[in-house]
Amino acid sequence: MGLTLYWGSGSPFSWRVLLALEHKGLAYESQLLHFDKQEHQSPQMLKMNPRGRLPVLKDGDYVVFESLAMLYYLDTKYPGRPIFGRSAEEAGVIMRVICEFQAYAEPSVLQIVSAVFSGAADSGPTLPTDAMHVVAREARTLEGRLSKESWIVGDGYSAADMVIFPWLKVLLRALGRSAAAELGSRFLPLERNYPALARWIGRIESLPGYEKTYPPHWRDA
Repeated sequence: MGLTLYWGSGSPFSWRVLLALEHKGLAYESQLLHFDKQEHQSPQMLKMNPRGRLPVLKDGDYVVFESLAMLYYLDTKYPGRPIFGRSAEEAGVIMRVICEFQAYAEPSVLQIVSAVFSGAADSGPTLPTDAMHVVAREARTLEGRLSKESWIVGDGYSAADMVIFPWLKVLLRALGRSAAAELGSRFLPLERNYPALARWIGRIESLPGYEKTYPPHWRDA
């Protein structure tokens, strides 16, 4: 029966699970669903995830949703090439960094991305600007880590990298739009403002299997 991943193109939550599957070298069936067609809200999907969200991972008769839970499940069930470290201490640091990113950076990244793609980035209240300050601060923290190590936590590619990378790619895609030029000037060019972060992105993009995880609708844009 094997692994089946139901996912959506451009979803950072889906992307992190794809990165984990490719890193671990696991065979899986890819089921790409289309948000614009509400395929993630079909009766079949709601039976597996009543919240109607993606991604969803099916492993035989077992179903797991919520992307971080999926990463943990994959690492426990298939421990080869671990993504939560090789010791309890390393796992603790990886989880702490993920929790920090989700608590302090992710909401602001989401605010910026939502403002840009809704056309509200250059109008209305100062929320995107305030959010950009938060993101810049958190990016400096990551820059400090990556100026000393090749990966977010220690010397190994981990779940921390897989969680943070897709959000940064979505953010860069948003800031590259003309409507976000003013916001983007606070962050870009990445190679000048955050060189270690830029090198880290390049390392992930050069990993085997990375191209299979890249959002297909981005290629057509």
